[in-house]
Amino acid sequence: MSENSADSATRSAWLFLAPALFLMFIFTVAPALFSLILSFHDFKPFSFAMVPVGLDQYMELAASEDYRASLMATLQFAALVVPGSVIGSLAVAVLLDQTPFFRSIFRTIFLIPVGISPAMAAMLWVFLFNPTSGFLNYLLSMVGIVGPAWLSDPDWAPLAVSLTTVWKEVGFNIIFLMAALAQVPVELQEAAWMDGANALRRFWHITLPSISPAMFFVTVVSVIHAFESFGQIHILTRGGPAGSTGVLVYQLFRDGFENSRLGMAAAEAVILFIIIGAVTLVQFFVARYLKGAPQ
Repeated sequence: MSENSADSATRSAWLFLAPALFLMFIFTVAPALFSLILSFHDFKPFSFAMVPVGLDQYMELAASEDYRASLMATLQFAALVVPGSVIGSLAVAVLLDQTPFFRSIFRTIFLIPVGISPAMAAMLWVFLFNPTSGFLNYLLSMVGIVGPAWLSDPDWAPLAVSLTTVWKEVGFNIIFLMAALAQVPVELQEAAWMDGANALRRFWHITLPSISPAMFFVTVVSVIHAFESFGQIHILTRGGPAGSTGVLVYQLFRDGFENSRLGMAAAEAVILFIIIGAVTLVQFFVARYLKGAPQ
């Protein structure tokens, strides 16, 4: 290919990319940059006055006990959601992979919650968590267990919100894991079976290493979704009881839209972005180390 043809192809590629890049800048890059600038200002939402405050808002967050409590609530929420979502979706995906006849039916059933909005999903679980007429406590009463007050008890509310989130996200993970399971070499499975390896050893030494890229992707996405969860928390508990589900995103929402402290909310958004980026980088480094570690 001549140099003129290569230049023409490059210009054509940029021309086709221009609309997408323009929309990405307008709806993603520009708001992110504005949030960064806003985090160093005290913004008055009705007068549109921006008063420079430097790092004062970041310093206030660093000294805030409420913000530290929100960070702990977020870490607790992620610790419940991520393992439940990843392990649960892996178990379901493996079971569906073993039953090809029902695979398409149940794959569709598990994918339905993904298409439901977080608000609608939360409303469904409000009825399930009802302490007097909810279905969960009814099932517990059948075996002689008095069900808890799922949404009003600080000890149970994080678990309740986590269950809703796992139910909402597990179908998304199943699709990727089933696609990865379909690529596992059958020859390796048959050779291991001929050598006398049982199902557990075949899964641990063949299936799991083969689908590790998909597992890594699902884990990263689950962590990001856990840190960004808002809709179900707003509907189910509104950050309560006693702040037990007041995660960072909900704290951001309250400061920005209830307390009209948009500059403070922008600072919290920047910190949340840094936290998610740092956690994602740690996951990449850990995955690279495990990949290079001797077996």
